[in-house]
Amino acid sequence: MLRKGIDRENTLLIGGHYPYLSSKRLGKREALLGIGGNIGDVVRRFEHLFAFLNRSALVHIRETSPILRNPPFGYMDQEDFYNALVRIETDLTPKALLRYILKVEKHFGRKRLFKDGPRTLDIDIIFYENITMKEERLTLPHPHWFERDSVLIPLSYMKGDLV
Repeated sequence: MLRKGIDRENTLLIGGHYPYLSSKRLGKREALLGIGGNIGDVVRRFEHLFAFLNRSALVHIRETSPILRNPPFGYMDQEDFYNALVRIETDLTPKALLRYILKVEKHFGRKRLFKDGPRTLDIDIIFYENITMKEERLTLPHPHWFERDSVLIPLSYMKGDLV
């Protein structure tokens, strides 16, 4: 795993399937997922997540960003986070995709103890095509994505044109 310091607080990790770019295009709808975690071996978990999603009939991984190690926000008394982006193709609707990723989080041991708290794996839908929606359980695009280094820095390393 190659580590590259970006600034005093952020480090880029490159290796394994982060970054990854597939030339295979299925012609389905595209979504950008943000993944993150700070409990246990997160980099290894991201590799397991890549394999898990790669075997799924519900999503096709088009691209991943490098992994960013960055400080927490909100609740500060916790370890640094590891974050990356995963661009996928899917036939799932936004709400069905949300249900699917919540099941994936649970599969990887996610427990929701409190807002912005430590976690094994967090998956957020950052974008889904050009859809804009605001509902109780799902807002698209993800609110405040444009203010977070955990999205902006990995996004700057991606080659796709989703945004």
